[in-house]
Amino acid sequence: MSIILDKVNYVYSEETAYRIQALRDVNLEIRDGQFIGVIGHTGSGKSTLIQHLNGLMKATSGTIYFNGQDIYADDFDLRKLRSRVGLVFQYPEHQLFETTIFDDVCFGPKNQGLSKEEAGLRAFEALRSVGMPEELYYQSPFDLSGGQKRRVAIAGVLAMKPEVLILDEPTAGLDPAGRDEILDLVARMHKERGITVILVSHSMEDVAKYVERIIVMNQGAVMFDDTPREVFRHYKELESVGLAAPQVTYLMHELKERGLLVNTEATTVEEARQSLMEALAGIDAGHTDIHV
Repeated sequence: MSIILDKVNYVYSEETAYRIQALRDVNLEIRDGQFIGVIGHTGSGKSTLIQHLNGLMKATSGTIYFNGQDIYADDFDLRKLRSRVGLVFQYPEHQLFETTIFDDVCFGPKNQGLSKEEAGLRAFEALRSVGMPEELYYQSPFDLSGGQKRRVAIAGVLAMKPEVLILDEPTAGLDPAGRDEILDLVARMHKERGITVILVSHSMEDVAKYVERIIVMNQGAVMFDDTPREVFRHYKELESVGLAAPQVTYLMHELKERGLLVNTEATTVEEARQSLMEALAGIDAGHTDIHV
């Protein structure tokens, strides 16, 4: 299963004085089972890009293929595509509208044509998978905390059993504990279900910790598309477009400049910790000269 974008362009307010080109000749392949991070400063085209992946927005020019089929073909079922490529918006309030949490999560499966009983089973399974307590199932979703609303919004998409899960800034506005809970949940679902996950985030630490591939957007075009280690190796270029590498990357470069033999390609706290332990062991053995 794959999603392929072939020379995709998108223009807002075309043929007006307010014309803005949001996507510029984007060529990408989203392969089955990957955990992908999409990063870029505000206005870089991130949100526009992900809304093309399930047909919510239609490219001004170019083609998108899902499993080899042109999603813009007259006989292509866009409704079916949207159940297979699920999108969780940045603000869960935009996706919650039923009177109870359970009814909200049932909505997607019912819309797929499942019976009330089948939709209910899907809802129970999805709510359990995101760790929602059963005593909350019949409460209003609008009485929940921000993190709980995110879980319900994710459950509503999972209940449709998508092959691709897209999350647009799923941790925006959450405290550090809530952020870790949501991202650990997503990582567990990726591992257990084998679904493709596309995570849009402003946090370099989050994408470095969780994803295996990073797509960097800048002015509507793909600037980099590689592993986290390779992308953050270009941290000076990222800085030039308003981005940065994870903080540990800067720390490791500074320590290296002071004479400590550390791995400057470390992108996560765990990688940095391991490298520091090895470097400090080298000091004890008398192999390193540090300049503080």
